[in-house]
Amino acid sequence: METVVSGIRSTGNLHLGNYYGALQNFIKMQNEYNCFFFIADLHSLTTHPTPANLHGNVKQVLIEYLAAGIDPEKATIYVQSDVPEVTELYLYLNMNAYLGELERATSFKDKVRANPENVNAGLLTYPVLMAADIIIHKATKVPVGKDQEQHLEMARTFGNRFNRLYNHDYFPEPFAFSFGESLVKIPGLDGKGKMGKSEGEGNAIFLGDTPEAIRKKVMRAVTDSGPTVENQQKPQEIQNLFDLMKVVSTPDTLAHFDGLYNKMAIRYGDLKKQLAEDMVLATAPIRDRINAIANDADYLRKVAEMGAEKARESASRTIKEVREIIGFRKF
Repeated sequence: METVVSGIRSTGNLHLGNYYGALQNFIKMQNEYNCFFFIADLHSLTTHPTPANLHGNVKQVLIEYLAAGIDPEKATIYVQSDVPEVTELYLYLNMNAYLGELERATSFKDKVRANPENVNAGLLTYPVLMAADIIIHKATKVPVGKDQEQHLEMARTFGNRFNRLYNHDYFPEPFAFSFGESLVKIPGLDGKGKMGKSEGEGNAIFLGDTPEAIRKKVMRAVTDSGPTVENQQKPQEIQNLFDLMKVVSTPDTLAHFDGLYNKMAIRYGDLKKQLAEDMVLATAPIRDRINAIANDADYLRKVAEMGAEKARESASRTIKEVREIIGFRKF
């Protein structure tokens, strides 16, 4: 079996974008690949969470991974900080990562512009830690979105550089991977880009949101004054609502509202009410499982411990061999 690695930063609740854009494919992958799905709590330290928030966010992602359908008997689910070998490899890779290439990373430049008062070394070396996450398990397939492709290219660079430096064909090259169908981009409710936590609470529908919260968020979604000619192209904020409907509603429902729009007979209030109810229905099974799993502390502990053990077995084997290749020897 080829190895797949992917992680989600522990910065809060998972949303529909995470589920339809990634988790649905994770659930399919776990049956056919050797999968490592981790919770990236070390990555989250760049934004300085409080100890309570750090642990609470890790717990929430673990709960939602399980509620979404990732099976700890099929895939390895683990917390990044439970595998210290990752940080050891991160240190070794940092010795051969150069300032210029790290400063040129698009995500680093974006974060510097967005938060000029918090330009820490962790942000600069984020791609190195991501590379360590991937190559510690010798993964060849990594499900990533467009915004992470440069980081994956850097992971290949760091792995290949290690191989050349020590004249040892050790780390395989990891490549972007979309299992089955292409990744679905889920738009947010703010009328702009994709759904995400950083754009504000009202932009995202979280997997654990109550029906009341979902209805309230959807009814506040950005719209316009309506079409002015038949069959006109939908502006982005309206197209976003139809794209969401395409994911959670039946084809008949989508066709019904599309027809109303094209005939200039659309009432956005009706569209939003239908979209909200379909979202409530789509998330109901996950929401029920979230509520059940959240109260089972013994099960969560067992899953985390089992995942850490499996991940460390893989990672410690790599670190042992890496140390020998570099030249560390016991006297």
